[in-house]
Parts: sequence; structure tokens; C-alpha cells
Amino acid sequence: MSIYALKGRFQDLLRPAVGALYKAGVTANAVTVAAALVSLGVAWAVYVMAPAHPLLYLLLPGWMLLRMALNAVDGMLAREFGQQSRLGAYLNELCDVIADAALYLSPLSVPGVSVTALWALTWAAALCEYAGVLGLMVGASRRYDGPMGKSDRAFVIGVTGCGLALGWLDGAWVSYVAWAAAALCALTTWRRVRNGLAEAG
Repeated sequence: MSIYALKGRFQDLLRPAVGALYKAGVTANAVTVAAALVSLGVAWAVYVMAPAHPLLYLLLPGWMLLRMALNAVDGMLAREFGQQSRLGAYLNELCDVIADAALYLSPLSVPGVSVTALWALTWAAALCEYAGVLGLMVGASRRYDGPMGKSDRAFVIGVTGCGLALGWLDGAWVSYVAWAAAALCALTTWRRVRNGLAEAG
């Protein structure tokens, strides 16, 4: 089970806005790149300023929600308005991995947090996405299996940001969350490989 299963309903809510963006001349690639750049900015703000101003940790849940919407928007622009391209495929995957890494590492400045735990999550998440893309190379679809796909990780990071902003979590708890998410990413990688092989038959 994964939050990704709700994507269809989420897209239905966004469809009017996507149509308006298309009419305004906004392209899928522009949305992809803009989301990645803002992600880097949010990660920088959290890393540098949030320890002294804890309410800035709320940038994480706020941006994660908006970023999930933008991830859906760029895909809908590409598929439903004829903007699919080879460059777009590269940008979609590479920008997501770069943005994810920055956001997952942004709590490194939280006092007492385990550097190893956050890096473990970052690498496990990248491996998880790589396993999903590899489905295409073996004749299967791009795999989005859970339980710790992109949307699930965004939810975890968003909740963690809320906990830090409200003072409910400290560095040790953030480390525990990161280790747990990394372990679930490993399980997700295994499931994507298994299901991709089964689909390719």
C-alpha cells in the first residue's frame, strides 16, 4: 500500500489548473526544473535558518505538499497535452533525485541528529527510484510500488518537519524516523525489482 494509489484522485483535482497552465504557455519541463530549484532553496533555508527559527521547519510539509502537486502537474502536461520528450524523461527522474536528496539532508543541522541515518535514507531513496526506472529496461513499466515511494517519503518528511517546528521531535527522533524510512526504502526496492521481473514475465 502506498500514498501513490491516491494519485488518480489528486490529478482529477488538479486538471482544471493544468489546463489553465497549458493555455498560459507553461511547459512540463519548466515545471519540473522550477520544482527542483525551489526544493534546493527550501532545503537551504531549513538547513541554515530553521535551527534558530524552528517554525521554518514548516517549510517542509508545506513544500512537500505543493511539490507533490507539481510532480503531478508536469506529468499531466506531458501526457495530456503532447509535451512528452526524451529530455523531459531525463529531467523528470534526475531533478526528482536531486531535489529529494537536498530535502532529506536538510535536517542535518538539527542538534543531535545522526548524519549516517539521513545519508542512509538519501541513498536508499535514490536506489529505490533507480530500481523503479530499471523496470523499463527489462520490458516492464516504470515501477511505483510502495511501501516507501516518493509520495510516502514526502509524507514522512512533512510530518517530521511539523514535529520539529512544534518541538515534538528532537535529533534522536529524526534519526529513528530516517532509519525506519531507509529500511522501508530497501523493502520498496526489493518489491520493485520483484514486481518488475514478474511483469516482464
